[in-house]
Amino acid sequence: MRRAVVTVIGHDTVGIIAKVSNLLSSHSVNVLEISQSVLSDLFAMVMLCDTENSPVDFSVLTKDLDKLGTEQNLNIRIMHDDIFQSMHRI
Repeated sequence: MRRAVVTVIGHDTVGIIAKVSNLLSSHSVNVLEISQSVLSDLFAMVMLCDTENSPVDFSVLTKDLDKLGTEQNLNIRIMHDDIFQSMHRI
């Protein structure tokens, strides 16, 4: 399993989860866990994903998520799980 963490932050609008999930699905990325919350009108989501069966390079996935973020006025980032864990280790 090759795990990655996707983060999404922005103004809350209808369909954010669906749009991000659809893009991941189109690249054969499996969503393992999802956590999301809305504070006032700020949407925040973290998704733990398995990218092992994705036929596209990680850089393509990163570019496509960035493009979706730009189109939807969201900050969408993806990083390998080991990098995410290293960054947040205390």
